[in-house]
Amino acid sequence: MLCHVIQGRIRSQVGRVSESLLKGDGSALRQLLPAERVERAVEAEGVHFRDCLYTPLVTLWTFLAQVLDAEGSCRAAVSKLLAWLAACDRASGASADPCAADTGPYCKARQRLPEKLVSRLARETGAELARRYPSSGLLRGRRVKIADGTTASMPDTPENQACWPQPVTQKPGVGFPLVRMVVLLSLSCAVVLNLALGPYSGKESGETALLRTLLDDLEAGDVLLADRYYASYWMIASLYLRGIDSLFRQHQKRKIDFRTGRRLGRDDHVITLTRPKRPEWMDERTYQQMHEQMNVREVRVRVCLRGFRVRALVLVTTLLDAQLYSVDELARVFRCRWHAELDIRSIKQTMHMSVLRCKTPSMVRKEIWMHLLAYNLIRAVMARAAAESGIEPRQVSFAGAVQTINAFTPALHSAARRDLPRLWTILLRAIARHRVGDRPDRCEPRAVKRRAKPIALLTVPREEARRRLARATARGDA
Repeated sequence: MLCHVIQGRIRSQVGRVSESLLKGDGSALRQLLPAERVERAVEAEGVHFRDCLYTPLVTLWTFLAQVLDAEGSCRAAVSKLLAWLAACDRASGASADPCAADTGPYCKARQRLPEKLVSRLARETGAELARRYPSSGLLRGRRVKIADGTTASMPDTPENQACWPQPVTQKPGVGFPLVRMVVLLSLSCAVVLNLALGPYSGKESGETALLRTLLDDLEAGDVLLADRYYASYWMIASLYLRGIDSLFRQHQKRKIDFRTGRRLGRDDHVITLTRPKRPEWMDERTYQQMHEQMNVREVRVRVCLRGFRVRALVLVTTLLDAQLYSVDELARVFRCRWHAELDIRSIKQTMHMSVLRCKTPSMVRKEIWMHLLAYNLIRAVMARAAAESGIEPRQVSFAGAVQTINAFTPALHSAARRDLPRLWTILLRAIARHRVGDRPDRCEPRAVKRRAKPIALLTVPREEARRRLARATARGDA
């Protein structure tokens, strides 16, 4: 806790920091997350913070710096804030107080930060960029969005276990809580449009159930792209009722016979699906809204490229017009579904979100949304850099952009205001120089060469392992 004696000094420092960050048009944080957008979101969510060092704006910016940092610790984030305070005091001839390096106030400020505020900023940032880049040039300029699922683990605390229990295959006290996530992405610019969270197992916790909660984020005229896990009658019909077309890989349990239906070409036909019985999770009113019969198109795609495990696959879609949407184009679009895997990998590995740090469900949700906010902000900078260099946003390397922004941030904060536009221009050019490698049809084994260190794994709860070690030590065995 800060001493009452220095609170006035800290408030004056905060005022200078806020003024510097707000007016610095070339500041990295200013460009990533403008104060005006935060102020609108704060007002919309009715957020009120007491007069202290960590206002909502300072807390968000510090949290953002934390998730962008490779270490990701609270100590490193607060140290960066202290460096900004020192830089402002150096300009005014004063000196920053080391008491500001305490992580306690920052952790409490993160807890006070509403989850809806962070999620609103993440969704608004993604939606804004998606509007600027609505089309990927496929399917006659239609907006294509991708849905895919993933998981993340977190600290083994009673609160996290109660909200997101560990898988039943793991022994109690040995495993970790696991959260299931379904992400809705834009194919054209790779931003996250929305996210649904749920437990790894249990009733209505599957990916299709989570995706149903995100259907309001799709607009009429969109095309949803996903793998065969989502290719159910109910998902296709729900999308069709909203004016949304779908392109999925056909589910492996559905019988496929190209001798039936209306033939459109070789390995291409239209079939009629009949509405199944009402499932338990669906109410009667929604069930009656579903069409009793629905026409869908099935196409078989043969893969002749080396290195692909799949030699043939069947796609199911509501894009019935073979003249507008050829089999070859549908195959190209479905191949783009792999972008979802790459985008999620960027979030989980490049931004280190695969293993979360927070110990309570509310903070875990905020941590996830903060990673997605940072991801969307980085994608926005990449899109701007790509536009100024005349290339597509997906041609820019995400890892290269993160590394470049982290490298330029200290220089941007310490530079004079007149130098900021020049530094920002150099930053954008440097980001655009980091291109995604052009490796068409690469064939690599799914294996690594470097061996992991041979460290024993816990097979019993840690407390039990400690007791066994203490007994062994007492006997002189260890």
